[in-house]
Amino acid sequence: MADLVRVAERLRRRTRVLRFGRPVACVYAPLDYAWKPHRRYLERYGLGPREVLFVGMNPGPFGMAQTGVPFGDVELVRDWLGIEAPVGRPKHEHPRRPVLGFDSGRREVSGARFWGWARERFRTPDAFFRRAFVWNYCPLCFMEEGGRNLTPDRLRPREARERLFAICDEALAAVAAHLRPSAIVGIGRFAGDRARPVAERCGARCGSAPHPSPASPRANRGWNAIFEAALRDLGIGWAGDAAAGGPGSGSA
Repeated sequence: MADLVRVAERLRRRTRVLRFGRPVACVYAPLDYAWKPHRRYLERYGLGPREVLFVGMNPGPFGMAQTGVPFGDVELVRDWLGIEAPVGRPKHEHPRRPVLGFDSGRREVSGARFWGWARERFRTPDAFFRRAFVWNYCPLCFMEEGGRNLTPDRLRPREARERLFAICDEALAAVAAHLRPSAIVGIGRFAGDRARPVAERCGARCGSAPHPSPASPRANRGWNAIFEAALRDLGIGWAGDAAAGGPGSGSA
């Protein structure tokens, strides 16, 4: 089975040629201009198998669009995950959303919450990645004319959206085949819905957990506890891992 680097290489080649209509004004493809840190992430942490595959939606303008890493808050990617590498610029850059790579001083709230949770629960990246891996379903970041982030489900025309989803479905299936998880967890409802058919084909259980975005009122009321409750509901037993300083005996 192809490793995750080859999966990502195929994904970036196939999505590079796609075109989208309004309201999309700019498309950022971090698998192109931020390939070096993305590859380091895959090579360092993407060796299978894994019990749990977390699936995000797509890059955020202050996260993976800057670092090439899912939920890629600059500070935590650099200082906790230990990944830093040169990052280029998108071919067409929105003036309100410059790509500064690891020089960006802006925090990515969703990424700070997700990787902050992982650090609190597992203490070290190696402990987390022995149990789990994080993959973004769609590798592209979309922006409207004013710079507002646009989610993949709102893309136009429909044919382009469906073609993108077919490509992303295939990549996610390849990731699942490589990692052989017993559970696939979509971070947010969209990711959970896209992951469900893949999970059914590979025999993994599947569900969604609340997204850490600050746009969600629920996430702003103690996201860590809400997220862990959702994991317990999915039968992912990591309670006690933080206290033990590493992965405990609970199974996913």
